[in-house]
Amino acid sequence: MRNKDEMHAPAEAPEFQEKVVTIKRVTKVVKGGRNFKFTALVVVGNGKGRVGVGLGKAIEIPEAIRKGKEDAMKNMVDVPVDESNSIPHDILGNYGGASVLLKRAPEGTGVIAGGPARNILELAGIKNIRTKSLGSNNKQNVVLATLEGLKALKSPAEVARLRDKTIEEITA
Repeated sequence: MRNKDEMHAPAEAPEFQEKVVTIKRVTKVVKGGRNFKFTALVVVGNGKGRVGVGLGKAIEIPEAIRKGKEDAMKNMVDVPVDESNSIPHDILGNYGGASVLLKRAPEGTGVIAGGPARNILELAGIKNIRTKSLGSNNKQNVVLATLEGLKALKSPAEVARLRDKTIEEITA
């Protein structure tokens, strides 16, 4: 039988990887002076179609990263990936002032993306894709716009089910 600590330990999967996209120092001016805190934007993914983004805020950087990772684990989404390790169709993701255009790419293309978008795409397990960041280049908004685009993707099977057709009719 397992001991009490093992039974109540959080179910954290070891196959998830994390990347810290950005760490910002934020200041709040109060009566006694300034309060400094850190904000960490963290992307977590398993490289097999599950990815999440989280924001952590704390007085210390490691604590902010830990909180960001926990938040990302709570906000995981499934991303459909086709046989060439790309996305099933082109899509535009929007968040705030940022827009990210995600385009399919054939096998061998690689991940053609800027820094913030690249982090989330690599951890989602997408190997071939072309992207273009439009509008704002704020790292947080670009990451969240990329996530919105990935959330909106539909697999051919899902589209066929919604339209009451076969997959062959959809892909033809």
